[in-house]
Amino acid sequence: MSFLAQMAGHSAERVAAARARRSEAALLAACAATPPPPPLRLSGFDLIAEIKRNSPAEGALALDADVPERAADYAATGAAAISVLTEPTRFSGSLDDLAAAAVTATPQRVPVMRKDFLVDPWQVLEAREAGAGGVLLIVAMLTDDQLDELLAVAAEQGLFVLLETFDEADLERASPQLAGHAHDAGGAARLVGVNSRDLRTLAVDPARLARLAPSLPPRVPAVAESGLHTADDAAAAAALGYRVALVGTALMRAAAPAKLAAAMIAAGRQALMEKTG
Repeated sequence: MSFLAQMAGHSAERVAAARARRSEAALLAACAATPPPPPLRLSGFDLIAEIKRNSPAEGALALDADVPERAADYAATGAAAISVLTEPTRFSGSLDDLAAAAVTATPQRVPVMRKDFLVDPWQVLEAREAGAGGVLLIVAMLTDDQLDELLAVAAEQGLFVLLETFDEADLERASPQLAGHAHDAGGAARLVGVNSRDLRTLAVDPARLARLAPSLPPRVPAVAESGLHTADDAAAAAALGYRVALVGTALMRAAAPAKLAAAMIAAGRQALMEKTG
C-alpha cells in the first residue's frame, strides 16, 4: 500500500470517530459562529509558510514548536498564508495547532490553511471551525465526485483551496476545477500546486517543477511545493512561472526562519520582475 493510501485510510478513520462524537448540525452551527477568516491576497510572488512538527521523509523537525510564536513570525515577515499540518499519526499535527495559529495570524489578516489528507467534507468544516481560511486537497487521492463535494463545501464556507498535483494526469483532472478561478484583486479562491515529492512513494523529483510548468492552468496562481530550501530556490520557481512557494521543512529547521522567509519572498519577487521585464 502506498503512503498516500495509508494516509487516506487513517484520515477516513478519524472522520468516522469524529462523526461518532457529535452531529453534523452541531459542527455546522460551530462554523457559523466562527468569525470569517481573512481572504488570501497575493501580490507578485508570495510565500505560504508552513508549521510542521514532523516529516515521514525528513524525520523530527520541531516536535516542541511554539505554534503561536511561529505563526506570529511568519505573519510579520510577510507570508501570504500559514500552512499547518494537522495529521497526527505521521506528522505529529493536530487541529489544536491549526486553531492556535489562527488565533495569532487572523488579527494580522493572514489566513491559515489546513494541510492534511482530507477525504470528507466533515474535515473542511473542522478546518473552518478551527479558524482556517483555506484547505489543501490532494487530487491523486480523491475521486472526481469527492473533489466536487469538498470544493463545494469549501466554497460555502468561504475557504480558499490549494489543489495539489504530482503529475500531468493530476493537472488534467484539476484543470476543470480551476476554470473561472483566475486570481484578481479580490483574493485567490483556488490555487494549483505542484509537489516535487510524490506522496505515493515519498520520492522527490527535483525536475518536476520545470517539467510541469508548461502545463499549468493559465491565470491561476501556481504553487511550488517541496524541495525549496534557499532564496535561490524560490527565485528559480518564480522564473518558471510559479507565483507562490510553500515551504515547511527549511523554515522549521532554520536558525532564523523569519530571515529565510523574507529572503525567499524578496528573491522570488526579484526573479519575477526580471522575468516580466
